[in-house]
Amino acid sequence: MSTLPNRRDIIRWLGAGAAAVYAHSLGAANQPFRFPSGAVIRTVLKDMPPDALAGGATLFHEHLSVGTDFMPRVMAEFRKLLGPGVSLPPLSSPEQLRSMKDIEVMTAEMRSAAADGVACIVDAGHPDMGRNVQFLKQLSRKSAMPIVASAGYYTQPFYPPAIAQWSEDQIAQELVRQTRADPIGAFGEIGTWDTMTADERKVFRAVGKAHLATNLPIFTHTNQGKSAMEQLDVLESAGVKPQRVAIGHLGGVTDSKAELQKALCKRGAFVGFDRQGGAGDADQVPAVLALLEAGYAGQLLFSSDFSFASDLKHNGGAGYAMSVTVFGPKLRKAGVPQSTLHGILVDNPRRLLAFTPKTTRGT
Repeated sequence: MSTLPNRRDIIRWLGAGAAAVYAHSLGAANQPFRFPSGAVIRTVLKDMPPDALAGGATLFHEHLSVGTDFMPRVMAEFRKLLGPGVSLPPLSSPEQLRSMKDIEVMTAEMRSAAADGVACIVDAGHPDMGRNVQFLKQLSRKSAMPIVASAGYYTQPFYPPAIAQWSEDQIAQELVRQTRADPIGAFGEIGTWDTMTADERKVFRAVGKAHLATNLPIFTHTNQGKSAMEQLDVLESAGVKPQRVAIGHLGGVTDSKAELQKALCKRGAFVGFDRQGGAGDADQVPAVLALLEAGYAGQLLFSSDFSFASDLKHNGGAGYAMSVTVFGPKLRKAGVPQSTLHGILVDNPRRLLAFTPKTTRGT
């Protein structure tokens, strides 16, 4: 085994040529992907050609702006779901939480992420999480980091009361309205908290209809892979092509053979390993290797689902680039070629996010 790559190595293989190919097996590469004519990646400040983001990683599922009460609510719901005997990560301190809302601190975090090889970050929040689009715009403008904003509804415990009353068509109309009011670049994260509820099924159908009206890509939240196939089933039933969907949080599936992920990839969907960058993510390397060996490198996505202010570099954490700087080197040490990792971190998320707009851009 070789030693872990350093930061200079990481930046070199992330930016090793904008036309670098993505691999379809552990040692083989395919021809470069060509984006459709007119395709853009919609960031909060402007629509960008996908090639403009070819110089670094795009993190497809992070959080840059959430309400102060969001993570306490998430932890409370996890406690209900998992019971008192399961250990949960500690909440950030009030001082740490304030730093995540400090534009100067967050600007420094974005610049640090860029120095670590990140070219674009997708914010996975929306109004039911307390996301602030104006803050995202200010942060992008000040830091020069392209940021993609999302639209949607999270999961059953976080839905506004209206969801229970609205039809799926009414929800779809509201989602399209959101994309016209704000510069939205994706529907996400759209989730099932555990087993899919009737309301969650309705929301997924509505997201599918809103996708057909806008062409925006979709990324989801699962409880460690639970209801993953059902999510794709429901979206397909609404007319969504699997190639426009990323099913999320599949790194938590405890199966080194990655049978669930392979089944989703076989249907054409992207699969998200999007809680990467922590001490425990080495356990997920075998599943990634199994997917690479099965020929699914072109459908893998990595991100960290950054949610805890304690993970900011300002607060002593690994920062927003942790899926690149912490998880990436573990894959290199396991023998994953540079071209394969470049494809996963740089090319695949651009393929997911690039779309040909059907509606006018929100302001």
